Amino acid sequence: MKPAPGHTPNPATLPPAEETVAKVRERYAGIATGTMPSCCGTVVPCDDIKTVSADLLGYDAAEIAALPADADLGLGCGAPIARLAPAPGETVLDLGSGPGLDALLAGRRVGPTGRVIGVDMTPAMLERARANAAAAGLGWVEFREGRLEALPVADASVDAVTSNCVINLVPDKEAVFREIARVLRPGGRLVVSDIVLDGALPPVVAQDILAWAGCIAGAAPRARYFAMLTAAGLGDVRLFGDFDYISKLEGSLPEELVERMAAAGVKVEDLAGKVRSVTYEARRPR
Repeated sequence: MKPAPGHTPNPATLPPAEETVAKVRERYAGIATGTMPSCCGTVVPCDDIKTVSADLLGYDAAEIAALPADADLGLGCGAPIARLAPAPGETVLDLGSGPGLDALLAGRRVGPTGRVIGVDMTPAMLERARANAAAAGLGWVEFREGRLEALPVADASVDAVTSNCVINLVPDKEAVFREIARVLRPGGRLVVSDIVLDGALPPVVAQDILAWAGCIAGAAPRARYFAMLTAAGLGDVRLFGDFDYISKLEGSLPEELVERMAAAGVKVEDLAGKVRSVTYEARRPR
């Protein structure tokens, strides 16, 4: 039986993949409500997240400064909206929309003749995003509760899809890419920032739920990731950005995870070069 919206099942009763999803939802609910720290840490400061997003990830400082303060929680690994370049009147879908940062940026670009749909599985994030859209006066930006593996969006109904550091959190990535292909109109495009792996992770990291929720352990090897995307019928892949996520955003690692790594004799530097942030474009054929 499908759980009611907002209900987090008991992880002890779930199969492994669903247990992971439940724990990720729980952690991001805590981030949304302020009971858990975001992806900020000792290296990436939390006192001015918007400055960090501009300086390290590539967001336009003036664009994000114009948004409500609650729209940016430092959860991204790139700045996909500038590359997506939403046009007035387009319909844009944001996967794992969180507090609404990228959806609101897209909303300003498509204007009132367009439409933006954000999808997120965490009720607390949806509540925050809806409040941010209202505060920004963007009535054409809406947020729906749902999973990326089964999007609450009609077939061939959107012009463009974006996502920022979220697909790596989903155990069934093949289903996500199939859903993207389903909802895109022929000729539609996606621009996504996400995490891929260029090397094997130490067991203490690969098996840690905090590492999964921190966008590392759930990431797929690069070749496998893009093979799943093309198998879903998406092509014309272009890579815009590719950087070492750990070296650039070391403070995004949860402090508890860093402590467990140290206890196992693993240093943060041991992850350097293996965890990559990529921003890419792909298209659904016409």
